Amino acid sequence: MPNKKIKRKSRSIIVGHLERISSKVFDQYRKQITDIIKGNYGVYALYRREKLYYIGLATDFRKRINQHLRDRHKGKWSHFSLYIIRKSDHIREIETLLLRITNPTGNSMKGKLKNSRNLAPKLKRLMLEDFKLFVEETFGGKKNKVLNKKAVNSKRKTKDKRPLHGYFPKGKVIYASYKGKDYKAWICSNARIKYNGKYYDSPSIAGIAATRKKRLNGWRFWKYKNPKGELVYIDALRK
Repeated sequence: MPNKKIKRKSRSIIVGHLERISSKVFDQYRKQITDIIKGNYGVYALYRREKLYYIGLATDFRKRINQHLRDRHKGKWSHFSLYIIRKSDHIREIETLLLRITNPTGNSMKGKLKNSRNLAPKLKRLMLEDFKLFVEETFGGKKNKVLNKKAVNSKRKTKDKRPLHGYFPKGKVIYASYKGKDYKAWICSNARIKYNGKYYDSPSIAGIAATRKKRLNGWRFWKYKNPKGELVYIDALRK
């Protein structure tokens, strides 16, 4: 019989918790709660009645919460929750994540995501690119009047060399997918392909620029929406 792969169960990050426990527990049942949480570390939260007040981390829960019964937080919280974490490797990141999501009033520091890249600039750039493509597709490209006949003839010769010349005189958005990533480009009225702010003369070169592959058949990479709204390869244009 073939060997069956044994599916390993993923280990939980959180191995124990107490939620919405009254602060009076530390006065009346100090020994019992100490036996439960001593030697463990994790994240805890302090509440003022039903409202979250403070989030912190601790390597010694009993000592840390006892401090909050006497320090600047004294009298500002009535209940607490704590979550024992298996490993301390990411405990600070977990605390930072919770602080940034909940923004509790009792925390003066909100934490920094040191090794996390802010994706907002990239999103902004992609949104602007998409908006430009939408505007160009909606209104089409207005050709500038060129008075110099030689310049006009030169442009015509260049256009004739571009594979997509004549297919989309009003421009067109084209799409592609590769390794789970989606791509979008714009075929200009002069048959050039605009992708990521740069222009390319052929669909293959534009595809190579997008995927960084050494070789690529652009005709079988890019798709466009036909009159029925279906995505089909631009290769269909040549048939």
